Amino acid sequence: MNHETIIAVQDLAVEYKTRGGKLRAVDGVSFQVRRGECVGFIGPNGAGKSSTIKALMGFHFPASGWIRIFGEPAGTVASKLRIGYLPEVTLYYPFLRGTELLKLYGGLQRVPAKVLEERIPRLLETVGLTGYGNRLIRNYSKGMQQRLGIAQALIAEPECLIFDELSSGLDPVGRHDLRAVLLDLKSRGVTIFFSSHELYEVEALCDRVIAIHKGRVLFDKPLGELLAAAGAAGLEAYFMSLVRRQDASAP
Repeated sequence: MNHETIIAVQDLAVEYKTRGGKLRAVDGVSFQVRRGECVGFIGPNGAGKSSTIKALMGFHFPASGWIRIFGEPAGTVASKLRIGYLPEVTLYYPFLRGTELLKLYGGLQRVPAKVLEERIPRLLETVGLTGYGNRLIRNYSKGMQQRLGIAQALIAEPECLIFDELSSGLDPVGRHDLRAVLLDLKSRGVTIFFSSHELYEVEALCDRVIAIHKGRVLFDKPLGELLAAAGAAGLEAYFMSLVRRQDASAP
């Protein structure tokens, strides 16, 4: 594996203003993702996963600490052009057609129009939307919108994929198809970083797992080492035991 660092996060803190002052959603998080790695980012609801990912994309400015993507500060145009991003909730223009949306996002990522004409039909087939490209997005089901979101994340053939809640809204067939797509991309050296509540997806895809709880890293381990530590109890039971242990030791 190439040891080039694609994502570097150091002492990251993310805060939100509240009526009572400030809420620290991410509190001193540090990790790295190397080229070609597939890293799962897990944690309970409210742990700080989405806040961390939004900071990676430059949507939140760190209260302290720093982030580098491809050696650039998070949020720069140079770094975003090399990333495919899927947010937790996909909200697209309802009166665009699927192909129109992909042309729009492809253009924003500077993909030539002729390349898009060839790429879009293949991409729609890849995500299971063959025959639906000319349908208005307002008539897509939630799962279809998620598939379209995956297509837009892949439209520029990015070097790095960042997904917030990997398979949100997908049925079992859609989840199976997405895993196949990501395993193929992983085999071709694409760097993948995703959050998920589905630990079987993490086991099926990841080289390494980072867990976060109450804004702090709970563990950062290779998958093999993690599964060995979990033993017969399984990854979910092991993860929950660590969460409860941290809660019990909190002041």
